[in-house]
Amino acid sequence: MTAEALHRLTSSEYTDIWDRFDAKFDFRPSINAFPGITEPSASITWSLDALNDDPGDRKLDRLVVMVQNGLGKCSSPREPLWILDWQHTCYRLSPDLPSTDMLLPRVLEGRSREGWPLSPYPDGDYYIFLADDLRFGTLGHPWEHSLCVFGAELLDAIAEDVHEVLQRVLRRDGLPTA
Repeated sequence: MTAEALHRLTSSEYTDIWDRFDAKFDFRPSINAFPGITEPSASITWSLDALNDDPGDRKLDRLVVMVQNGLGKCSSPREPLWILDWQHTCYRLSPDLPSTDMLLPRVLEGRSREGWPLSPYPDGDYYIFLADDLRFGTLGHPWEHSLCVFGAELLDAIAEDVHEVLQRVLRRDGLPTA
Protein backbone atom coordinates (compact mmCIF):
# COMPACT_ATOMS: atom_id res chain seq x y z
CA MET A 1 0.00 0.00 0.00
CA THR A 2 1.17 3.49 -0.78
CA ALA A 3 1.61 6.14 1.89
CA GLU A 4 -1.69 7.69 0.81
CA ALA A 5 -4.56 7.35 3.24
CA LEU A 6 -7.16 7.08 0.49
CA HIS A 7 -6.75 5.14 -2.73
CA ARG A 8 -9.27 4.63 -5.52
CA LEU A 9 -9.30 0.97 -6.46
CA THR A 10 -7.93 -0.16 -9.77
CA SER A 11 -10.01 -2.49 -11.90
CA SER A 12 -8.13 -5.56 -10.64
CA GLU A 13 -8.36 -4.44 -6.98
CA TYR A 14 -12.08 -3.81 -7.46
CA THR A 15 -12.63 -7.28 -8.89
CA ASP A 16 -10.51 -8.93 -6.20
CA ILE A 17 -12.24 -7.36 -3.19
CA TRP A 18 -15.74 -7.87 -4.59
CA ASP A 19 -14.89 -11.52 -5.34
CA ARG A 20 -13.57 -12.00 -1.78
CA PHE A 21 -16.60 -10.24 -0.28
CA ASP A 22 -19.03 -12.30 -2.35
CA ALA A 23 -17.25 -15.58 -1.55
CA LYS A 24 -17.35 -14.92 2.20
CA PHE A 25 -20.78 -13.28 2.54
CA ASP A 26 -22.75 -14.50 -0.52
CA PHE A 27 -23.75 -10.98 -1.57
CA ARG A 28 -27.28 -10.95 -3.02
CA PRO A 29 -28.33 -7.49 -4.19
CA SER A 30 -32.12 -7.19 -4.33
CA ILE A 31 -34.78 -4.55 -3.85
CA ASN A 32 -37.09 -6.96 -2.01
CA ALA A 33 -35.21 -10.08 -0.81
CA PHE A 34 -33.45 -9.48 2.51
CA PRO A 35 -30.86 -9.74 3.95
CA GLY A 36 -28.39 -8.89 1.20
CA ILE A 37 -25.63 -11.11 2.63
CA THR A 38 -25.27 -14.21 4.73
CA GLU A 39 -24.86 -12.39 8.02
CA PRO A 40 -22.12 -13.92 10.18
CA SER A 41 -22.66 -15.26 13.69
CA ALA A 42 -21.28 -12.10 15.25
CA SER A 43 -23.62 -9.53 13.69
CA ILE A 44 -26.49 -7.20 14.47
CA THR A 45 -28.68 -5.62 11.81
CA TRP A 46 -30.59 -2.50 12.77
CA SER A 47 -33.43 -0.73 10.98
CA LEU A 48 -32.48 2.79 9.91
CA ASP A 49 -36.08 3.99 10.30
CA ALA A 50 -35.15 5.93 13.48
CA LEU A 51 -33.35 8.36 11.15
CA ASN A 52 -36.52 9.18 9.18
CA ASP A 53 -37.57 11.87 11.67
CA ASP A 54 -34.19 13.43 12.37
CA PRO A 55 -34.32 17.24 12.19
CA GLY A 56 -30.91 18.58 11.25
CA ASP A 57 -29.62 15.01 10.76
CA ARG A 58 -28.17 14.96 14.27
CA LYS A 59 -28.77 11.22 14.76
CA LEU A 60 -27.35 10.46 11.34
CA ASP A 61 -24.26 12.54 12.01
CA ARG A 62 -23.79 10.76 15.36
CA LEU A 63 -24.21 7.34 13.72
CA VAL A 64 -21.67 8.14 11.00
CA VAL A 65 -19.06 9.37 13.47
CA MET A 66 -19.47 6.42 15.85
CA VAL A 67 -19.29 3.84 13.04
CA GLN A 68 -16.29 5.48 11.36
CA ASN A 69 -14.54 5.89 14.73
CA GLY A 70 -15.21 2.23 15.53
CA LEU A 71 -13.86 1.08 12.18
CA GLY A 72 -10.71 3.14 12.73
CA LYS A 73 -10.31 1.93 16.31
CA CYS A 74 -10.62 -1.74 15.32
CA SER A 75 -8.10 -1.43 12.49
CA SER A 76 -4.48 -2.16 13.29
CA PRO A 77 -1.97 0.62 12.54
CA ARG A 78 -1.63 1.00 8.77
CA GLU A 79 -4.30 -1.65 8.16
CA PRO A 80 -6.48 -0.50 5.30
CA LEU A 81 -10.24 -0.59 5.22
CA TRP A 82 -12.13 -1.42 2.06
CA ILE A 83 -14.96 0.99 1.22
CA LEU A 84 -17.29 -0.44 -1.38
CA ASP A 85 -20.06 1.34 -3.26
CA TRP A 86 -21.87 -1.26 -5.34
CA GLN A 87 -21.24 -0.72 -9.08
CA HIS A 88 -19.40 2.56 -8.43
CA THR A 89 -15.91 3.74 -7.51
CA CYS A 90 -14.55 1.91 -4.47
CA TYR A 91 -11.69 2.78 -2.14
CA ARG A 92 -9.04 1.56 0.23
CA LEU A 93 -8.57 3.80 3.26
CA SER A 94 -5.96 3.80 6.00
CA PRO A 95 -7.92 5.56 8.75
CA ASP A 96 -4.78 6.36 10.78
CA LEU A 97 -3.18 8.36 7.94
CA PRO A 98 -4.16 11.84 6.77
CA SER A 99 -5.75 11.91 3.34
CA THR A 100 -3.50 13.01 0.49
CA ASP A 101 -5.93 12.33 -2.35
CA MET A 102 -6.53 15.77 -3.83
CA LEU A 103 -9.01 14.38 -6.35
CA LEU A 104 -11.72 14.04 -3.70
CA PRO A 105 -14.11 16.96 -3.51
CA ARG A 106 -14.02 18.99 -0.29
CA VAL A 107 -17.78 18.57 0.14
CA LEU A 108 -18.31 14.85 0.13
CA GLU A 109 -21.35 13.07 -1.23
CA GLY A 110 -23.43 11.77 1.65
CA ARG A 111 -22.76 12.65 5.25
CA SER A 112 -19.24 11.65 6.15
CA ARG A 113 -16.15 13.02 7.81
CA GLU A 114 -13.57 14.67 5.63
CA GLY A 115 -11.19 12.10 4.18
CA TRP A 116 -13.80 9.31 4.13
CA PRO A 117 -15.38 9.05 0.69
CA LEU A 118 -18.68 7.53 1.85
CA SER A 119 -20.89 7.26 4.88
CA PRO A 120 -22.00 3.92 6.34
CA TYR A 121 -25.55 5.17 5.72
CA PRO A 122 -26.77 3.60 2.42
CA ASP A 123 -27.74 6.71 0.49
CA GLY A 124 -29.25 5.04 -2.58
CA ASP A 125 -26.91 2.08 -2.93
CA TYR A 126 -25.10 -0.56 -0.90
CA TYR A 127 -22.26 0.96 1.13
CA ILE A 128 -19.90 -1.60 2.59
CA PHE A 129 -16.95 -1.02 4.94
CA LEU A 130 -14.61 -3.96 5.53
CA ALA A 131 -11.45 -4.79 7.42
CA ASP A 132 -8.65 -5.83 5.09
CA ASP A 133 -9.12 -9.48 6.09
CA LEU A 134 -12.97 -9.16 6.18
CA ARG A 135 -13.10 -9.97 9.93
CA PHE A 136 -15.35 -6.99 10.67
CA GLY A 137 -17.34 -4.38 8.82
CA THR A 138 -20.71 -2.89 7.96
CA LEU A 139 -23.23 -3.29 5.19
CA GLY A 140 -25.73 -0.50 4.58
CA HIS A 141 -28.71 -1.88 2.66
CA PRO A 142 -30.60 0.85 0.78
CA TRP A 143 -33.83 -1.03 0.10
CA GLU A 144 -34.19 -2.78 3.43
CA HIS A 145 -33.12 0.53 5.01
CA SER A 146 -30.81 -1.29 7.39
CA LEU A 147 -27.29 -1.34 8.73
CA CYS A 148 -25.57 -4.65 9.51
CA VAL A 149 -22.54 -4.41 11.79
CA PHE A 150 -20.47 -7.58 11.98
CA GLY A 151 -17.38 -8.90 13.68
CA ALA A 152 -17.04 -9.27 17.45
CA GLU A 153 -14.46 -6.51 17.88
CA LEU A 154 -16.48 -3.93 15.95
CA LEU A 155 -19.68 -4.91 17.75
CA ASP A 156 -17.88 -4.60 21.10
CA ALA A 157 -16.69 -1.13 20.10
CA ILE A 158 -19.95 0.36 18.80
CA ALA A 159 -23.05 -1.81 19.29
CA GLU A 160 -24.26 -0.08 22.45
CA ASP A 161 -23.97 3.39 20.92
CA VAL A 162 -25.50 2.31 17.59
CA HIS A 163 -28.41 0.74 19.44
CA GLU A 164 -28.99 3.97 21.37
CA VAL A 165 -29.41 5.83 18.05
CA LEU A 166 -31.17 3.23 15.89
CA GLN A 167 -33.07 1.26 18.57
CA ARG A 168 -34.81 -1.40 16.46
CA VAL A 169 -32.88 -4.61 15.81
CA LEU A 170 -34.01 -6.63 12.78
CA ARG A 171 -31.60 -9.57 13.14
CA ARG A 172 -28.91 -10.90 15.46
CA ASP A 173 -26.38 -13.32 14.04
CA GLY A 174 -28.48 -13.50 10.88
CA LEU A 175 -31.64 -14.60 12.72
CA PRO A 176 -34.79 -12.43 12.86
CA THR A 177 -35.65 -10.89 16.22
CA ALA A 178 -39.15 -10.94 17.70
